[in-house]
Amino acid sequence: MVHVLSTTASVLNVFISEIRDAEIQKDRLRFRFNFERLGEIFAYEISRQLEYIEKEVITPLGLASVPVLRENPVLALILRAGLPFHQGFLNIFDHADSAFVSAYRKRQKDGSFTINVEYSQVPDINDKVLIICDIMLASGTSMVNTYRHLMLKGKPKHIHIVSVLASEEGLDYIRKHIPQQNLDIWVGVVDEELTAQSLIVPGLGDAGDLAYGKKEINL
Repeated sequence: MVHVLSTTASVLNVFISEIRDAEIQKDRLRFRFNFERLGEIFAYEISRQLEYIEKEVITPLGLASVPVLRENPVLALILRAGLPFHQGFLNIFDHADSAFVSAYRKRQKDGSFTINVEYSQVPDINDKVLIICDIMLASGTSMVNTYRHLMLKGKPKHIHIVSVLASEEGLDYIRKHIPQQNLDIWVGVVDEELTAQSLIVPGLGDAGDLAYGKKEINL
């Protein structure tokens, strides 16, 4: 199932408007903080689908029965642009384990690119709820390669794929290459256009560069 959060009027749309705004993007601190706030919103929405158990809590005046998470999810981040987005998830799932995957576009001289997964640190994900975060889902190749890499490490019981901005083409690629059983896809907004260089239009530009500064081009 694909959940598109921007279709419902909420403050999420305010934060998305700001991360798209070329003038507001000049403030790196605000740009990163908006992604952190978006991470908190996505984490809350996903939390509504997790399993809970009743726990008795001792208050100053007695006992209260409160539903709490049966277990925390594992949060998987594709480095680097998604770091503040990941922090937003950690603000909500503060006891969650985290997986880190380095996946990047290796550009060729003809303008084409391949997706390289060079490094990962992954906790136990067997029979866990796994949340894979990447702030932009353009061609979908990075997410599929990351998913395949993580599946070599274990077999989760349910997977949530999360992205703030996605293209229609990227979503279609995910549907074709990742099994739909026990899978939910969460996006903030879906843009229709994807350029020949796999850039989302209108999109927001290079989120990693906007958050942390320009990087060297990998050739």
